[in-house]
Amino acid sequence: MGSALPNRHYLLRQRDVADVHQLAVYREHGGYAALQQALEANQPDQLVELAKASGLRGRGGAGFPTGMKWSFLPKDGRARVLVINADEGEPGTFKDRELIEGNPHQLIEGMMITCFAIGAPESYVYIRGEFLQGYERLTAAIQEAEAAGILGERVMGHDFSHRMFVYRGAGAYICGEETALLESLEGKRGNPRSKPPFPAVAGLYGRPTVVNNVETIMNLPPLVLEGADWYRQWGTEKSPGLKVMSVSGHVNRPGNYEVPLDWTLAELIEAAGGVRTGHTVKAVIPGGSSMPCMPASQLDTPICYEALIEAGSMLGSGGCIVMDDSTCIVRAVARVVRFYRNESCGKCTPCREGTYWLTDIMDRLERGDGEMRDLDTLLDVSDNINGKAFCPLGDAAVGFLVSALKHFREEFVEHITGQRCPLGARQYDTVNY
Repeated sequence: MGSALPNRHYLLRQRDVADVHQLAVYREHGGYAALQQALEANQPDQLVELAKASGLRGRGGAGFPTGMKWSFLPKDGRARVLVINADEGEPGTFKDRELIEGNPHQLIEGMMITCFAIGAPESYVYIRGEFLQGYERLTAAIQEAEAAGILGERVMGHDFSHRMFVYRGAGAYICGEETALLESLEGKRGNPRSKPPFPAVAGLYGRPTVVNNVETIMNLPPLVLEGADWYRQWGTEKSPGLKVMSVSGHVNRPGNYEVPLDWTLAELIEAAGGVRTGHTVKAVIPGGSSMPCMPASQLDTPICYEALIEAGSMLGSGGCIVMDDSTCIVRAVARVVRFYRNESCGKCTPCREGTYWLTDIMDRLERGDGEMRDLDTLLDVSDNINGKAFCPLGDAAVGFLVSALKHFREEFVEHITGQRCPLGARQYDTVNY
């Protein structure tokens, strides 16, 4: 049994406080007290150490320790910049959208604390173009903060000035990769950059840059007020704290759930109302469509970073996709592979050509026109993509596929030998999908 839930929300505050997206309401409920405390203490280095001590890890997918990431910035006198990745294009993940729409001021406050800690006079939010309400809410919140002296020159009367900008993306999945995001933010085609140099050394416009996820930064205000030990009361030693998990698929109450990182997949599914009546869990993708799937026999796995890796998957961005026994795994894989083929930027051969051939083979299998040798070919092509593409999109394209072949190979075989889907799943539209 995982840690007990906190008695209130810390990230999904709008569920406890109505209209908290408005500055007056946010301040009535303690908003910007953490920023005031950080500015009055005037010890930026201690904020970096606080982030390290808390064990806070990046919530965008990689799970890299946040404080350590900040400490990689070179101390060479150049102006630094913070960039928030709010693109959230991962299928199955919708936490950042709700966080921005419901509680934009906590994001702003977290960004301000971060920028004070790392010495950044400017910050940018790269938000997915389709998130119109989130863009409007965040823009309005920034304007409120500027009018109140929370943003701009001499923030809250202290010797710290800061400017914040919001940039809308154009719906490209590849721009969720941090260097492709930076290219897009500079007005270029959103292709990944060659590394090194890493963004910490030469990021936005060549300046030392920290790229963090929305959820990551929104942890900063409560962390500053309550401390590292408070944060570590939840989760595990290597994965402390709370995590907003986006639960979708065949559950009765899909949505975002703010839970401790030592909860199991079974506990998370139960919190989401369990699977539909008359059905059982068949498979779960714990961290978004780019992560390997796990069979029902592994539902006792904690959702922490280390346990999921040991189980053969990853926490990723926390998009938990639940599939019950009515799911055709072959069809699900075909749809996911097609998505990554469509979203590949085409820059590198393994991803550009590999995802094309994976999609072609999966379409034939799903139609019932496949051959047994196709299964080996899928694994061979996947092996030539995994770890060999220019950016992580290649790895993302094969994660679900390879794991599905491992856990549900007999279903692929049945599609071949029976020349049809054994579950009677209707073929998806390969032209319009």
